[in-house]
Parts: sequence; C-alpha cells; structure tokens
Amino acid sequence: MTKDSRATNGNDTNRAEANGAEVNGRADTKGASVIENAIAVLRSFTADEPLLGVTEIANRVGLHKSTVSRILATFEQENLVERDEDTRRFRLGLGLIAVAGPLLAELEERRVAYPVLRELTELTGETSALMMWEGNQSICVEQIASRHQIKHTTPLGARYNDALSASVQVFLATEPEERVRSLIRSGAITYAGVDETSLDGYLVRLKDDFRRGWAVNYGESSLDEVGVAAPVYDHRGDVVAAVLIPAPRFRVSQERLQNLGQSCMAAANKVTARLGGNAPGSGSQDG
Repeated sequence: MTKDSRATNGNDTNRAEANGAEVNGRADTKGASVIENAIAVLRSFTADEPLLGVTEIANRVGLHKSTVSRILATFEQENLVERDEDTRRFRLGLGLIAVAGPLLAELEERRVAYPVLRELTELTGETSALMMWEGNQSICVEQIASRHQIKHTTPLGARYNDALSASVQVFLATEPEERVRSLIRSGAITYAGVDETSLDGYLVRLKDDFRRGWAVNYGESSLDEVGVAAPVYDHRGDVVAAVLIPAPRFRVSQERLQNLGQSCMAAANKVTARLGGNAPGSGSQDG
C-alpha cells in the first residue's frame, strides 16, 4: 500500500468516526429529549389539579397532543398513570410507588402515620394499617401486625373495592352521591345483590359513617373478620388516607367494637394533626 493510499484510508476512517459520533450524538440528544418530555408530562400533575386531559397536558408542556397521547399510553400500560372512568382524564397511578419503592418510606402520610399505628396496635392488640385511595380501590401502604397468634393482616399493596369494606366506606363517604351510585352500578365498587333500595340504604350508611367519624364492617365482607376505619384529612379538609383496624370477629363483641372505633378515630385524628390537617367536623358525634 502506498503512502497516499494509507493517508486516504486514514482520512476515510476519521470521517466515518466523526459521522458515527455525530449520529450517536443526535441519538443521545433525541433520547434525552424523549425522557425530558416524559418527565414533563408526569410533572404536569399537581395536588391541586390531579386530573388532567391530553389537551391540558399538551398546553402545559408545549408538546403536540399526539406526542402526549403516546407518552400517556405507555405510562398507562405501566400503571404510572390511570384514566378516570367518569371523565376519561388522567391521574398519576400507584405504579409510581413501585418505581420509587426505596422512597416509599418518605411518603408523608405513611411516615407520619407509622408511630401512631404502632401506638394503636399496642393499645388495641390488633393489627393497624394505613390505607390510601386510588380511583376506586383502597390500598394498604403501611401495616403493623397484631401480636396475637390469630390475627388479620392487611399486607402492603393489598387492594379492596368491596363497598362494605370499612376503609372503602371511609373514602366513599366524602364522594358525591352520584359518583358512588356510578361506581357501584358499574361494578367498579363491588356490592353483591345490590338494587336501588339497598343502594339508597348504603348512601344513608355512608352519611352515618361520616357523622360518627368511623366506619365498620362487622363480618359483612368476610364472616370471621371485623374492620373499623377512620378518615385522615389534609390541610384542605380532604380525606387523604384512612386508619384501619382489621380483627378476628370472635375477639370483637359489640361493646369492644365501639372501643375499637373510638380508638381508630383517635389515631386517625392524631395523624391528621401531625399532617397539619383539618377534619371538617368528623367525629364530633359518637355513634
């Protein structure tokens, strides 16, 4: 090979490397842009505006609606967002908790509630749990198990959508009546054998739960289990969580049921206070 041909080949190699670097650079830039867009979509959701439509998000982040739709479709598959059944708008999904598992301990309600739950379990001898609402399900995000050999537990991530579940009652008690009717009629909230008469009675029951300050499930979902739950409020007076006590039915007489309900409500009020929350008259009357 002559000197000139070696030089030519060297130049060709340099140009190829330069072109490759340029292509890789564009690919890196494009990849970074996709990630930035995805993050921008997630950040468009706020505590004050948790439900957003595609057009609203597109306007906020400066992207085309088709781009936002593709991002949301991917997020929805991964449970990072979910679609509200009534409005068809999007909210953040609990799949984000799985992604941010190491940070779950920093979830404010969970962190604040933990010592209160420990006190509640010591006081009652029963399991205590913190539940949060996601669309149409009550989800356990913290639990302190009973010291008894026979006990009922609510493991992290357990989901409930039974209308008679105590925690579900707590969350539905602050929903508009038509929303509750829609959830039950559609089956999103399960209620075996429900008809219009029993649905009307259930709505009255939710009002009673709200006035009393705690809800009860006395063997209605499961014959051998009793559950009592009370709401936790934020600074706006919105229910953000529920404290739950699940217990074996044989250990809970009607008299003890009242004591558990009062203890559960006191614990929920303590969590509310630690959050700087404001309970709008809940628990002002004894049931």
